[in-house]
Amino acid sequence: MKKILVPTDFSEQAENALKVAAQFARKYDSEIYLLHMLELPMQNTDPAMSTGNQIPESLYFMKLAHKRFEDVLSKDYLDGIKVYETVQFQQAFDGIMEFTTQNDVDLVVMGSHGATGMKEIFIGSNTEKVVRNSDIPVLVVKNEFIISEVQNMVYATDLMKKNKESFTEAVKFCQMLEAKMHVVYINTSSKFKTDDYLADKSDKFLKDIDTTNLNFEVYGAESIEKGILKYAAKKNANLIGISTHGRKGLAHFLNGSISEDLVNHAKTPVVTFRIK
Repeated sequence: MKKILVPTDFSEQAENALKVAAQFARKYDSEIYLLHMLELPMQNTDPAMSTGNQIPESLYFMKLAHKRFEDVLSKDYLDGIKVYETVQFQQAFDGIMEFTTQNDVDLVVMGSHGATGMKEIFIGSNTEKVVRNSDIPVLVVKNEFIISEVQNMVYATDLMKKNKESFTEAVKFCQMLEAKMHVVYINTSSKFKTDDYLADKSDKFLKDIDTTNLNFEVYGAESIEKGILKYAAKKNANLIGISTHGRKGLAHFLNGSISEDLVNHAKTPVVTFRIK
């Protein structure tokens, strides 16, 4: 993990994300890219379309952003870490996606406001779009947490072959954290599967996977999202991993309809992996 992107609006939640990113950077000798997007009308940023004082106004916002960057970069928790600041005049989602591609970013860390904020982030906002479309892992955090204290990561799966690649990526992420991985299939009455069926599917799904620090369980629950949350609580999970289907989004995760309740109500950080 060499490059970590932290989109920022200079809020408390964005700083929480930066504090977590700093821990990754310090542990894995990574670089952090702080990205602030100024979503100004085109005529305010393009000299060919400008009139009056519009360009000076855009310069004002640029200088203000750099001043706020100076305040952020003076924080003690960033001492000794390579941090690069970038301000772009672009729509946030487009800018973030473009930046990750052009700079070969390995991980995106984004902040959240809690239950209400998570709903806003995952349903119809820029962060939801990033989570849905990002080809690289996206870690969404509500509060600062200590990555060295992550001992248990829960990863929910539907055991489908097409999800094996994203699962393998999640396994590597968990190994990087030196945490135990609890892989779970949530068995519901509406989509009940027999023990024999799930034993066969899990054997095939886990084939060629290093299961040294990994265990698989079937957990019965009234719904998938409630099952994941209850199972995560049962395992004292510090992190929940999920996969996303790109343009189909979270609503189609696990071939069903995991609602925003999963991320709205999860008190632990959530990391997403793209199904390719």
